[in-house]
Amino acid sequence: MKILAIETSCDDTAIALLEKKGESIKVLASNVSSQISLHNQYGGVFPMMAKREHVKNLVPVLKKTLSDAQLDTKQKEKNIFSGISKNIKLAKIKKVLRREEVLLQNIVNEIGIDTSLDIDYIAVTVGPGLPPTLWAGINFAKALSVIWNKKIIPVNHMHGHIVSVLSTDGTFFNTNNVELPALSLLVSGGHTEIVLVKDWGEYKILGKTKDDAVGEAFDKVARILSLPYPGGPEISKLADSHRQHHEAQNIFPRPMAHSDDYDFSYSGLKTSVLYYTKENDISNEDTRKLVAREFEDAAIDILVLKTKKAIEAFDPKCLIVGGGVSANKHLRDRLKNEIDIPTHLPLHNLTGDNAVMIGVSAFMNTKKAVPWNSQALHAQGNLSI
Repeated sequence: MKILAIETSCDDTAIALLEKKGESIKVLASNVSSQISLHNQYGGVFPMMAKREHVKNLVPVLKKTLSDAQLDTKQKEKNIFSGISKNIKLAKIKKVLRREEVLLQNIVNEIGIDTSLDIDYIAVTVGPGLPPTLWAGINFAKALSVIWNKKIIPVNHMHGHIVSVLSTDGTFFNTNNVELPALSLLVSGGHTEIVLVKDWGEYKILGKTKDDAVGEAFDKVARILSLPYPGGPEISKLADSHRQHHEAQNIFPRPMAHSDDYDFSYSGLKTSVLYYTKENDISNEDTRKLVAREFEDAAIDILVLKTKKAIEAFDPKCLIVGGGVSANKHLRDRLKNEIDIPTHLPLHNLTGDNAVMIGVSAFMNTKKAVPWNSQALHAQGNLSI
């Protein structure tokens, strides 16, 4: 069974082709077109600008992925009904892409209306994420569904982050690699959650952020320090440099770190950083390193403390960590040193948004496959796991 997966929840245009044989899922090809250089100059992602880039990038990324997988679209054999069938398909695609003339022309010119592809399903992220960018991927999936007559599997982006840990080499994925029930710490620019994974597809949110997500806090503090977007890696560089030569001073608070629940709050920490920088000269490199280190220490402290508390309460077999912030070296080191149950972290190329994890999730949800005109295929910016 083969699945073509599409991911456009934020500013990465990602497409992957995966194949399942028995219990093992193999990545045949995967490509990501990043928009970081575009959004860097603005200090963050502008949804409509990101959507326009997706519209331009989707067809080229698809063609590159199919080429890498050595899988080509095939022209259908013509018969007396070919012309009628082609016109019907084109009418449906025009309906789907009525506001996306660039994407429509790219599909018609580069893929063709009267083609076929040897796959079984198309998978696409429907949420959570930025609604304009989600719609770009969803409408692209709908158009391909019409052309190739394949059903679409709507995928929850956060479920993708959970299953991203099911591979140790980035090529083969298997659910046998993780023992359930598990506890999952999901940390990204839009989410900070602790989730109980009872089974694949059976989840319970134990706690989540009440305001800013941890990745969002990293980006906001980076802007305070005049660091480029994305802010997380830039803060970590400064923090690591300071950590090598100085002891921690614990100058910033750890909001909700010791509350009786599993929820998070990062807006207060961000505000504390802002007040500190107004009273101290952040043009001084040593001060910037200090602020970066103290902020990162506080942000990661909260994650680790809440995770340890949930592990003690629910006694899971293992810990699963997913999302863009899971790439953070300090977080990884803390979890490896302080968590006494098996801890599964995604490979670095699977920490950010990618279509591989969307495809892996789709294989677990083939029963949810729907036709292109289903009401299930709509952008859900605040979709919960």
